[in-house]
Amino acid sequence: MVVLFMAIHVKGEAIKLRRLGFSYSLISIKTGVSKSTLNYWLKDIPYKPNAIVLKRIQESPLKSAKILRKRKMTNIKLAKEIAFKELGQVTKRDLFMMGIGLYIGEGTKNKTQMVRISNSDPKVVKLAIAWLMSVCGLSIRNLRIAIHTYPDLDIENTLKYWSNITSIPRNQFRKTQIDNRLNKSSKNFGKSLYGTAHITVNSNGQKEFGVFFFRKIIGWIESIESQVNAGIV
Repeated sequence: MVVLFMAIHVKGEAIKLRRLGFSYSLISIKTGVSKSTLNYWLKDIPYKPNAIVLKRIQESPLKSAKILRKRKMTNIKLAKEIAFKELGQVTKRDLFMMGIGLYIGEGTKNKTQMVRISNSDPKVVKLAIAWLMSVCGLSIRNLRIAIHTYPDLDIENTLKYWSNITSIPRNQFRKTQIDNRLNKSSKNFGKSLYGTAHITVNSNGQKEFGVFFFRKIIGWIESIESQVNAGIV
């Protein structure tokens, strides 16, 4: 009898809360009754959300976004921690191989036989310069840079930016190319903050950094390709 009385009392409280405009979730929290049971008890009671429920509905997307963002940031942090442990200390050999991979993707491989790496990402450009100088033995004097930019960008600020990023003096900058194509999609404007940097090697009279250097890079690439194709690696 006591149990029956308590059930009737709880059901009555649930009905009262529903008529006051509370959601199943809030009624479940207040009464301890499952949502499935509440649905059975209250399905015929007219429902109009009250101010508390409406506020929860409005705040729900924000809370969900915060939860998802927190989850994402936690996952990113974990992935980076694992990646750092897996990679360990980077050696000169590692940098050597990274540079070859970078050149495969971003380097010039045409008949001009000129060593050039192009990218709009300053981190990639700095990695390319580190490879050319630390691994390949070039000095900053061997590097030239040309910027491909757009009419919506401030040219002087762009050149100053890339000089700071690369440490290449302004007197080693080549002519800036401005993309004035009339048929260029407007959706691309504003996407590139500082245009694209084209890093070119100048031999400065050092034969090992002229055409021979280009051919050696191509040789590194072909050596990797042939070993992969042969199943050696």
